[in-house]
Amino acid sequence: MTVSRFFSSVSNLKNLPSLSWKPTGRLQRTLSSSTSRSGTGLHSGRSTTAKLYPAMAGEGRYFVTRDGEIPASIEFVEESALCTTVSRDGATVRTVEHLLSALEATGVDNCRIHIDGGDEVPLLDGSARQWVEAIEQVGLRVAKDGNGNTMDKLAPVLHKPVHVWKGDAFIAASPSSRVRVTYEIDFPKV
Repeated sequence: MTVSRFFSSVSNLKNLPSLSWKPTGRLQRTLSSSTSRSGTGLHSGRSTTAKLYPAMAGEGRYFVTRDGEIPASIEFVEESALCTTVSRDGATVRTVEHLLSALEATGVDNCRIHIDGGDEVPLLDGSARQWVEAIEQVGLRVAKDGNGNTMDKLAPVLHKPVHVWKGDAFIAASPSSRVRVTYEIDFPKV
């Protein structure tokens, strides 16, 4: 299975009959105001800045570069070494994983992320900690659409186990009443 087919399989989880979406009982949220962080790109070594702006309900999380916009969605993940890269129509952003993890962990459903000075999110301390701190400093608010309406946050509900393999890599999901993530990673000597 090719990497693109692997990600296609994972992204198609949204369309599986074993998966449905339900309201979480909370409204979508966004940042109360903008925030930014600057640093060095891990792979390029260039100075780069990520500016995070509030976004409207239903817009989701997305990157804005000089070359275009890229939704922060698995459909736009491309093969890359030692980082997660999103790409669409010539626009690319690398090392998105810590920032996107921080947005998810803090409950930011909608966010416009401008990348300046290159095609990478700054490495900062190598974790999501500084992103979480930046988000906590500005706080969150309920997101509204262009008409001033709020939207429910939806969450996936898995009805039976799903497994996807590529070589010696795999991802598995099982039904559960709570979120539990287990992972293991083993990089061969390079």
